[in-house]
Amino acid sequence: MDLSTARFFEELYERWKVQPDDVPAEWQRYFQAFDHDNGAAAAAGNGQPADTPLPLAGVAGPAGAAIGAADQLSAARAAYKQSRVNALIWAYRDVGYIYADLNPLKNYSTPELRYLYYTMQANYEKLSLSAFGLTDEDMDQEFSSGGYFDPPRMKLRDLVQTLQQTYCATVGAEILHIQNKPMRRWLIEKIESPDSQADWTQRQKIRFQKDLIKAEEFEHFVQTNFVGQKRFSLEGGEVLIPALRFLIDSAADRGLKEIVLGMAHRGRLNVFTNALRKPGAETFSKFFDNYKPHTYGGSGDVKYHLGHSFIYSTAEGAEIHISLVANPSHLEAVDPVVEGKCRGIQRRRKDWNRKKVVPVLIHGDAAFSAQGVVAETFNLMQLQGYRTGGTVHIVLNNQIGFTTASKDARSSFFPTDIAKAMPVPIFHANGDHPESVARALNLAIRFRQKFGYDAVVDIICYRRLGHNEADEPSFTHPIMYKLIKSHESVATLYGRRLAEQEAYSQEDQQRFRQKYRDVLKQELEKARSGFRPDLDDAFQGGAWSSFQHDYTFEPLETGVEAATLAKIATALTTPPDDFALHSKLKRFIKERRQAIASGGAIDWSFAEALSFGSLLSEGYPIRLSGEDSARATFSQRHAVWWDVQTESPKTYTPLQHVDKDQAWFSVYDSPLSEFAVLGFDYGYSLAQPQILVLWEAQFGDFANGAQVIIDQFISSAESKWFRASGLVMLLPHGYEGQGPEHSSAHLERYLQLCADYNMQVVNPTTPAQYFHVLRRQMKQPFRKPLIIMTPKSLLRHKACVSRLDDLSSGHFRNVIDDSIDAAPVSRVILCSGKIYYDLLQRRQELDRTDIALVRLEQIYPFDTEQLSGILERYNSEAEVVWCQEETRNRGAYSFVLERIGDMIHPSGRRLRYIGRAASPSPATGSYKQHAEELEEILAQAIGSQPQPHKQA
Repeated sequence: MDLSTARFFEELYERWKVQPDDVPAEWQRYFQAFDHDNGAAAAAGNGQPADTPLPLAGVAGPAGAAIGAADQLSAARAAYKQSRVNALIWAYRDVGYIYADLNPLKNYSTPELRYLYYTMQANYEKLSLSAFGLTDEDMDQEFSSGGYFDPPRMKLRDLVQTLQQTYCATVGAEILHIQNKPMRRWLIEKIESPDSQADWTQRQKIRFQKDLIKAEEFEHFVQTNFVGQKRFSLEGGEVLIPALRFLIDSAADRGLKEIVLGMAHRGRLNVFTNALRKPGAETFSKFFDNYKPHTYGGSGDVKYHLGHSFIYSTAEGAEIHISLVANPSHLEAVDPVVEGKCRGIQRRRKDWNRKKVVPVLIHGDAAFSAQGVVAETFNLMQLQGYRTGGTVHIVLNNQIGFTTASKDARSSFFPTDIAKAMPVPIFHANGDHPESVARALNLAIRFRQKFGYDAVVDIICYRRLGHNEADEPSFTHPIMYKLIKSHESVATLYGRRLAEQEAYSQEDQQRFRQKYRDVLKQELEKARSGFRPDLDDAFQGGAWSSFQHDYTFEPLETGVEAATLAKIATALTTPPDDFALHSKLKRFIKERRQAIASGGAIDWSFAEALSFGSLLSEGYPIRLSGEDSARATFSQRHAVWWDVQTESPKTYTPLQHVDKDQAWFSVYDSPLSEFAVLGFDYGYSLAQPQILVLWEAQFGDFANGAQVIIDQFISSAESKWFRASGLVMLLPHGYEGQGPEHSSAHLERYLQLCADYNMQVVNPTTPAQYFHVLRRQMKQPFRKPLIIMTPKSLLRHKACVSRLDDLSSGHFRNVIDDSIDAAPVSRVILCSGKIYYDLLQRRQELDRTDIALVRLEQIYPFDTEQLSGILERYNSEAEVVWCQEETRNRGAYSFVLERIGDMIHPSGRRLRYIGRAASPSPATGSYKQHAEELEEILAQAIGSQPQPHKQA
């Protein structure tokens, strides 16, 4: 025994004294026996204290003298070897995936990617015996096998072989970045237990191969019959079809009721037809363009973006509903939408444990590692307002982007490293081995169901063709595509293995292949013969069947009886007993009580609360989320109260206590994300048209971080995919000298997206108008997204208040006329939003009775009839002005110019613009300049500010 071994024993002994469970069981027994003997020796009077360091044979001095017996030394050596074997087992668990057989293209790699691999490899121990103090002489010695393998003890050579088969075959597992011990223990047990290595049944193997054949034949059939048309082929990744079929069957057999699926365009048509059982004629009809979207009131979309939903029945008779969410070409944009829709469905199904509805996301390797919304969506995983009980992520790893190589697409060897920021397992599987892929998915869905966390399955495959079928990939990847050209398909490889196992003969496979070809031919003929495709219109059934498509300007009474409002106000201003309010919150509540008692001075936030309370009392649930939404950015809402004296956090939400039979109310402070959170809330609104779903931006211009969701989903989904939404966006807007990033909600961008009555864009000027438009959103017989420019300074503006009478009767007014006498009016100023109060104050200061202020409260849909009627009240020679606080290239001016211009053109008038000059930046960063610009606007519109009278 040398000194280094002695030090090892000493360190192990010291560790055992502090934390016994940290050392192997064999060492625990040895140290316990030694301490017992050592204590007995001390009691016998040999003078050695009980805490003397561990005596070691072969070491000079007292420590060496304590152990002289050969059997003790032998036990110590055996325990040391076992500890080395234990370290080897943990190394396989930790880094076995690095050495696994995962790439169908075997050793294909670029020099840069090989460098990343070697760098990754160098960070960990190599899985050689010598690296762990073991030799060939130990191969026939028996050791404990780690706790889960069967048998519990085996020869080292058998153990190494078992570890290789488990961790370094065609499935690799990354699990030790997970610090949660129960999760790690469960994963290790399921990976290493004999059940996980059980062979698949002959029936299962045949099912895998049939799905592979169908996937392959579908691509060949489409390529032959629709030459030159894009389909974004699945070739090279055909294993996705049996993988999805297995996942769906497994989920249904485990009692799940619904899968919400999101994926980009790669392989989508194949998934439609072969995994989601959409009739081939449906798919083929899109190639023939039988589908005339304008006939049905929309523009439609390309075939590989459309959604689909249906009920799937397994061979065992279980049923599960599957919905594939429509997705634009922004590959990962659908991720949070799927999560939100899943959450909404979970609520509808009362799936409070989130075990009945599961989201499944299919990613590409390049997008998964590169697009930030992936990380944003992962971050939602365990947040109270956004968790869905875990998502199964499938990465279809083509090892290439469009033409971008992996070396240029990410800074890590695996695209899935982004997921290691979270405690989620990552399973890598070789795409040429469908059984391994299914095994990985089985672990993923079981982990999700057990712990409520995400799981990732990285299917490493390849892309046989270019990004699309007309693209030539060998321009940029000649070596890779030379390998792919000579590489046999997974259906060929797996079919050969099954034939060799006598599980499914080549003859039977060929007969099935021909049978499926005949089915495709029949579906093609059906598509050619005037087949009318199913539009999969959301209004056709379910929660949306009671709503109409069309928008209407018909006014809708939204007033609430004063007695009801008073009752709601009492609930909103009454804290529970023994609840210590913040001193400023006491004043806030007192002012609300006074406002309701006097019947006036109801400000913006109080009107919102009363509107919410009335809807809740009438049975409409409400979900509000956004950054700081519970208190609100400007400290105006206070939807949640905090007890300021309790040691542990204690809250009270008044809107949850409006009425004993009320609907559910929730408000969530979101993470600092616009893209994922807005996408989530939009997805939620798809599943819950009877819930008022609101997303609030911290400042209106911050919404541009979610522009993809606004452009690709909110504004256009009904036209493209027949999917409506009643989502409300609250966007604080107004020029108050706070600089470029806190002034404009970019009203003009939403107006630019408006057409065919797709959205409602409002810029209300009174609390009553806000009250009514929120109620109108739920009372209308249709659902359209509602974009509201909400105020900042007006929240506490003395003039921006409403009376109780304004809330107890009436409706939202698209246009508000001035109340002054029309006869002397020589100028009609049309405006929208906060600028109205600036104009009103200046008019009062100058006592101008010849200027009318008309407010355009709803800018889209543009109520031409109502505005025309108001303008007719004034002299036909009166000047018509559009006045706004935004710059000329922003705000509503460009949108209203033609519309208002057409109204006044017959009288020979032109619309005059008064506002800030066009500018690249929304607003100045100087408050002084801001004030000067505002003064210039008011001077042009009303007149210069009156000078104070000087005393003589």
